[in-house]
Parts: sequence; C-alpha cells; structure tokens
Amino acid sequence: MQTIEFFLKMPNARAPKNAPMTRATMTTADSETTTAPAGKRTLVGRVISNKMDKTVIVLIERRVRHPVYGKYLLRSTRLHAHDASDSVGEGDLVEIVETRPLSKTKNWTVTRVLESARPL
Repeated sequence: MQTIEFFLKMPNARAPKNAPMTRATMTTADSETTTAPAGKRTLVGRVISNKMDKTVIVLIERRVRHPVYGKYLLRSTRLHAHDASDSVGEGDLVEIVETRPLSKTKNWTVTRVLESARPL
C-alpha cells in the first residue's frame, strides 16, 4: 500500500481514500498551509452607489479578448462592499478585499480609497 507521501511527489496523482497518513506528511501539509497566502482576492473598482447604510456598490471593469475576432470587449461586474466608516462617495476609486459573507449579497469590504472623485 502506498502512503500519501508518494502521491505528494506526483503532480497529477490523487491519493486513494484509504491511504495511511504518516506524521511526516501531516507536518509537511501544515507547514505548506501556513506559508501559503491568505487567499483573499483584492480588486480595484469605481463606486457607483453609496445610498445604502454602510454598503457601497463597486463597478469592476475588465477587458476581455474575443476568442474569434480578437477585439477587446469591456466586461463589468457590480459588487456590494462593506464600508464601515460610511465615508466613501460616488465616483471614488477603491480597493476591495474578499471577506466572509456579511449579508445575502455582500462578500467584500472596502480596504482603502485610491482616488477621490472630483467635485462637480
């Protein structure tokens, strides 16, 4: 029977469910998870609405190349983000980070304001 260590050396192999785990593999797996990054995504977008209490809607725009024609298209995503200080205004360029679900639609938090909107 092969141990988990054997399967860790092979990039595309999966260990069977009944493979025994040794103490060495447990410590190796723990050290790998502690050195790995937190896994939280950060995005930059423009605030398009701040009418809700402690919540802003951020528009994330990205350029995607068309698979056949090669033209670059502008795709956008609207994300709800938590703004604890309630100080972000419409038009501000903000950085948001992924967090635990705070409500049904809110999984992001505003970390910082990169650029304030120009007054009209």
